[in-house]
Parts: sequence; structure tokens; C-alpha cells
Amino acid sequence: MQEVYIEKFIEVLKNKTKLEKELEVKIENKGKNIFVDGEGDKEFIALKVLEAIDIGFSIERALLLKNENNIFQTLNIRDLTKRNDIHRIKGRLIGTEGKTLRTLKTLTNCAISVTDNQIGIIGDAESIKDAIISVTSLVQGSKQGNVYARLERQVKNKRLNPTNLKGIKNELESKRK
Repeated sequence: MQEVYIEKFIEVLKNKTKLEKELEVKIENKGKNIFVDGEGDKEFIALKVLEAIDIGFSIERALLLKNENNIFQTLNIRDLTKRNDIHRIKGRLIGTEGKTLRTLKTLTNCAISVTDNQIGIIGDAESIKDAIISVTSLVQGSKQGNVYARLERQVKNKRLNPTNLKGIKNELESKRK
């Protein structure tokens, strides 16, 4: 039996039967502590799904983590920047009426959620790398247009050379220098 603390426990309780059926585990709660009981691998997946729900993903998006190819990654905004104006950074990530976030979701093929101090990303392994680099760049002050251009180049390279990942490796190495 595993335990996890969830702020949005009401969302979990509303969909408890659906989650139990989909994840093949038993879910109980004591306040905001959620207890998951089941087989080891199913408990692990259930905990990841619950964490994703707590970050702000819908039940349907969080259940994408049942697919073994999908990964859930959280980034702490304060770990990515020394700036204190978190609301301005979140504004850069979300954009006017959510335009920046929608564009990032489209170009990276990942689900992205922004909460108080955290960013949650759900996607396959290769796409999630692009999403993490893009979100980190935006948090650290890069222009949206530059981030979009890099992502569009990545998409084009993947389309033209699906087996050639040298472009991605070279770009990651140049970022490190």
C-alpha cells in the first residue's frame, strides 16, 4: 500500500470508481492523504496518475500514463530561475489567452499544465525532452518566437529524418556550452 498527499483530493474522490476501474487498484483516503493498494506496478502507475491530477491535468489526460510509452515530468519554476516574480514567468509560459501554452502543446505533442510553482508535462520520451528544453528556455527569458522556431526545426528534422537524431544531440550539446 502506497500513500500520497493530494491537494486536489476532491477531484480524485469524484472520479474514484473510474480511477479504480482503469488503474486496477483500490483507492482510499484520510483527509488529503490518498492510499493506493494493488499490485506493485499498478500502484506505481496510480501514484503517477494521482500526481498528474494534483498538478492540474484532467482525469483523461492523467490516465494517458497507463501507456508505458508516456512519461510524467514535473519542473519546479523556482529551480529554473532566480527571479522572484513567479506570476510574470507563469504569464510568459501561458501567454495571452493561453496562446503560448497551446502552441507549445501543439509543437511538442505533449500535454502541459502550469500551477502555482510547478509545471507538469505528459508525453513520450522524445517529445518530453523538447518540451522540457522549451519550457526551461521560456522560464529563463528566451523569446517565444525563438523557442517556436527551434521547435519547428525539430519537428521538420524528425519528419525528414525519423531515424537521425544527430540534430537533437548537437543542439543539446550547443545549449550546454
